[in-house]
Amino acid sequence: MFYVTAKNNKNKHMKNIIQLILIMFVTISVAQQTPAPAQKESILITGATAHIGNGTVIENSAVGFENGKITFIGKASEANTSNYNQVIDASNKHVYPGFIALNSTLGLVEIDAVRATDDEDEVGSLLPHIRSLIAYNAESKIVESMRPNGVLMGQITPRGGRISGTSSVVQFDAWNWEDAAIKTDDAIHLNWPNSLKRGRPWRGEEPGLKPNEDYNNEINEVTSFLTEAKAYFSGDEKPRNLPFEATEGLFNGSKKLFIHVDGAREITDAINFGEKIGVQNMVIVGGDQADKVSNMLASKNIPVVIQRPHRLPSNNDENIKHTFMLASLLNKAGVLCGIDPSGGMERMNTRNLPFYAGTFAAYGLEKEKAVQLITENAAKIAGIDAFAGTITTGKDATLFISEGDALDMRTNIISNAFIQGRAISLETHQTELWHRYSNKYKQQ
Repeated sequence: MFYVTAKNNKNKHMKNIIQLILIMFVTISVAQQTPAPAQKESILITGATAHIGNGTVIENSAVGFENGKITFIGKASEANTSNYNQVIDASNKHVYPGFIALNSTLGLVEIDAVRATDDEDEVGSLLPHIRSLIAYNAESKIVESMRPNGVLMGQITPRGGRISGTSSVVQFDAWNWEDAAIKTDDAIHLNWPNSLKRGRPWRGEEPGLKPNEDYNNEINEVTSFLTEAKAYFSGDEKPRNLPFEATEGLFNGSKKLFIHVDGAREITDAINFGEKIGVQNMVIVGGDQADKVSNMLASKNIPVVIQRPHRLPSNNDENIKHTFMLASLLNKAGVLCGIDPSGGMERMNTRNLPFYAGTFAAYGLEKEKAVQLITENAAKIAGIDAFAGTITTGKDATLFISEGDALDMRTNIISNAFIQGRAISLETHQTELWHRYSNKYKQQ
């Protein structure tokens, strides 16, 4: 009897090992496609309408690139096709720079319900030294699904705490985070406190909004921390302090401070705070009610990364379409704007980034200005405009060809996409399922 039981346990153990091997095999087999190899042959795209990304449009254009860099942009009639190994006829199509997602947690969380795949938030409150880049998963299925809509780069940003950590900018076709990085440690992210808070009935508080009695204390906490951090870099040698060391770029201009803040009062307080402690470059993220302080933002050259438009206004007395009109209002005031895709289901919804821009275009913003929100403007805000954001000679050949208007979900149908000149795959887990079940219905 003992022999039979032991034999059964052994067989069960072997069965478990085989199942584990099969699971590993399946997991590997459905991983992201192998990243494209470096560009070997020069390519010329002709006949398309080129949306440069800076507001300029070239009809019947030619875009040439070699060794990952753009070498020609102009009229098709001006291009010498014999100088290129491959010519792509894109007549009646459109060419755009790769779209850039700001303030994104792509690659930091794969499955919300599985803790082991969630790296967006660290324990603690003041964490400027936490780097999101080293947690970035280049083989994320969600990241892969951005590419068929033209979203080819992103600023990967941590969440949580008062100071969440440091973001980096990546491209979306890589073996690992080292290959993906195109700008490391670009900004530190600060979550500004709210001057109002809602009552919590479960704690015996009255429901509704009321003044936040801790507002000034919460500001003082951040002020004290960054003041001490600034002092850390002067005077005598001190014991090493990693959180303080991470803030050095805020004071010498090599890093930006992204302040996540809503409300006219809070935005004003945040700007005054940054100036008082000597921050060189600030960016407002969220920016609800930023239009009420747009003159201040424009005069101080402070960009705003606007919340995505598909949401309700924060105040009952606001125009129901105010969130759709905010980009137009700020643009008219001369404020540099980008789009913040964060919010509910933010990672999978980031693939809708061009359609958020299209919504802003439907409510007062010129179409090419809407394209700028996720190309040139985003590149300037992320600090990568020297090599990305527009189709310009000398910049990275990160661009795509669309059958039609890329800001319209009906015509955003991408036939070719390139990251740094590499022809990338547009297949994803979603397209594989689409092909599979399309064939099923064809058989019926």
